Amino acid sequence: MQAETLAGGFDTPAVQSAHAFRGLLEAMARPGTVRQIGGAAPPRPLSPAAGCALLTLCDTDTPVYLAGGADCDAVRAWLAFHTGAPLTGPSHCAFAIGRWEDLLPLSAYPTGTSEYPDRSATLIVDGTDFAKPGAVLRGPGISGQATMALPGIKAFQDNNALFPLGLDFIFAGGSRIAALPRSTKITAPATVTEVF
Repeated sequence: MQAETLAGGFDTPAVQSAHAFRGLLEAMARPGTVRQIGGAAPPRPLSPAAGCALLTLCDTDTPVYLAGGADCDAVRAWLAFHTGAPLTGPSHCAFAIGRWEDLLPLSAYPTGTSEYPDRSATLIVDGTDFAKPGAVLRGPGISGQATMALPGIKAFQDNNALFPLGLDFIFAGGSRIAALPRSTKITAPATVTEVF
């Protein structure tokens, strides 16, 4: 357990965290675009991409909620050692991580206030299969339209309706990530009403 806690972080933190941060920023700026992100080897059940996102985005000032299988001793110890991020419940988190079904309901997370819309949560949805058929995305950062596999189209449409409030999402699977900011409008393709 101790060896697993100490291992799996960035070998060269300054360089790898900068690369990962750029990848995350590009993913958020261009919704639906899948990026490679690497350098972390977190304990199971976290994917390497999800672990990399946590190492890059979390610190002692960013409360994290671990949902479902992610809430285990190995992940708790690893996150504490490598980031110092405090653990909390969904209503007070800055970041939440887990599989989609474990992160529900979305109403449990802070969506910001009219004075401070940035005081909202970012959900890291782990275990994403980027090969599945996608919903249609339109909005800032998208030229025309893009497509992306989403686990529940209506949930993301409802989230977009809250804009400028709402949640932001990072999708992780293997060593790949994609992002969906709250400003993105989502529609279902004519042949797909729900994916996953």
